[in-house]
Amino acid sequence: MKHGLHLLLTFFSFLSIQVSGYCQDSKEFNLMKDNIESMLPPLETIIDSAIKNNFYVKFRDQQITVNDSKLKAERSLWTKNLGIQTDVRYGTFDNFSTNTAAGQNPNLFATRSNQLNYGAGAYLKIPIYDIVSRKSQIRLAKAEVEQAQSLSQDQRNTVRQTVIKQYNDLIVKHRILKIKSKYAETSKINMAMVEKEFLNGVIPITEYSRQSESASRTETDFETSLMDFKTAFMLLEEIAGVRFLKNDQIPLSHDGN
Repeated sequence: MKHGLHLLLTFFSFLSIQVSGYCQDSKEFNLMKDNIESMLPPLETIIDSAIKNNFYVKFRDQQITVNDSKLKAERSLWTKNLGIQTDVRYGTFDNFSTNTAAGQNPNLFATRSNQLNYGAGAYLKIPIYDIVSRKSQIRLAKAEVEQAQSLSQDQRNTVRQTVIKQYNDLIVKHRILKIKSKYAETSKINMAMVEKEFLNGVIPITEYSRQSESASRTETDFETSLMDFKTAFMLLEEIAGVRFLKNDQIPLSHDGN
């Protein structure tokens, strides 16, 4: 029993609440009398934190961004068939011309010169495959975006359900711990009386053994309940991605002192 109380005090001593985006004034908290809900942020705050820090939610959101970029690229793909073409040439060119007058034989002139020739123009190519497949490719890209959005929302719903279950599981385990604590305290007092009666020869060893065994089971149940509660508390912290408590302030005690 002393070992169980020591674990309890070690886990909850010198703690104060500080949650990301949520802060509660420090106060003394009696774990065996008060409700654990008063030590926690509101459920919706925990859910928001869990969604924000969940890696699968981040992955799904990133997939939306990727698929949205693919859709935009698909919509602008037609521009690859539109362009401007230029041609620039420099060199020595032979130029020929004629001078024809009425009633005379044409005169042929030939000149040679270094020249820079250039030209520019626009073009539009429309491949048959692009015409046929364009609409289906855009529909596919849209479907991928919608699919990613659905998966992202589904992951958010999963995280929300997980937090709700773990939050309620923590509350139940805390209530069970308080019940087990009362039994443990009663058993401790009862065992002290049994030991005194046995030493005074009031009860036989068989009765002492029976009471001792019962006290051991009660202590074991308390230890198990304590560990279950601690595990549920730490799991909720892990799911939320924050620490509800930090080592710093007012000690908590089993008896409220």
